[in-house]
Amino acid sequence: MNYTWLRSFHAVAAEGGFTAASRLLNVGQPTITSQVKALEGYFSVELFHRRGRGVTLTEAGVDLFAITRRFMSLESEARDLLNAYGGFHAGRLKVGAVGPYHATEMLSAFHEIYPDVRLTVTAGNSKEMVQRLLDYEVDVGVLAHVEDDPRIFAMPYSRHPIVVFVHKRHPFSGRKTIRIEELQGERMVLRETGSTTRLAFEVALAEAGVTIEPVMEIGSREAVWLAVARGIGFGVVSDIEYIPHPDLRVVHISDAKVFTTAHVNCLSERKDDRLIGAFFQVCEHLLNQRPHSDTLDV
Repeated sequence: MNYTWLRSFHAVAAEGGFTAASRLLNVGQPTITSQVKALEGYFSVELFHRRGRGVTLTEAGVDLFAITRRFMSLESEARDLLNAYGGFHAGRLKVGAVGPYHATEMLSAFHEIYPDVRLTVTAGNSKEMVQRLLDYEVDVGVLAHVEDDPRIFAMPYSRHPIVVFVHKRHPFSGRKTIRIEELQGERMVLRETGSTTRLAFEVALAEAGVTIEPVMEIGSREAVWLAVARGIGFGVVSDIEYIPHPDLRVVHISDAKVFTTAHVNCLSERKDDRLIGAFFQVCEHLLNQRPHSDTLDV
């Protein structure tokens, strides 16, 4: 079996088509097509369903793609190892993040030390980022704490209170604090399922026996921010990620401890990888410089 066959298959599977794969590998599309056909012909198996210009994976293709993700990840680790021993700091690190604040801080600090390492960033909620880690689509995840999973190594980084924010004409807008029971029946703009901010807030509401009125579910904090600015309902966000706006007001919850956390994560089997380990060292340095009040107790 030829390595280039696997490389071409993986690129088509990852990019969703032969044209996109050829751009990724900088190889002509006919070459990509012939290499995938050679792989299929050698083993007498169909790996893609071809529908016009698009392709979808067959059952065999899905299983092979799970293997080539690991294979390509190991190839990247081998290259990074050899670069490190050769005195180079080049390579590529794929980072997944649930929000810009901590990720930007970490990426900036890392880039200052390793300017030749290529960084790519993918955004999504915590549930999505965990899956991307498990699928080898990202090397490091900056996300909220997940349930204990032996497959994932997590380093606590920070903790911040969740705050309510409302439109300036909302009855709460002139207040600095409210009791959580005062949210009973209030209209709320929710983040999507999988958001740990939403989960933490829903747990606090349940513990207090408070029921809100969900009016909308939106898949990003920025979209929630815009909806609240239009007076559709109230929203919640980590205080560190709140973006000031002339039409919005922040209100703290006085009688409930509701927090969102940030952890730096990677697969347990990959925590000794050179680039991943370097990223964690940078984060540890930043962690040691942070005020104690912003740091998780570990």
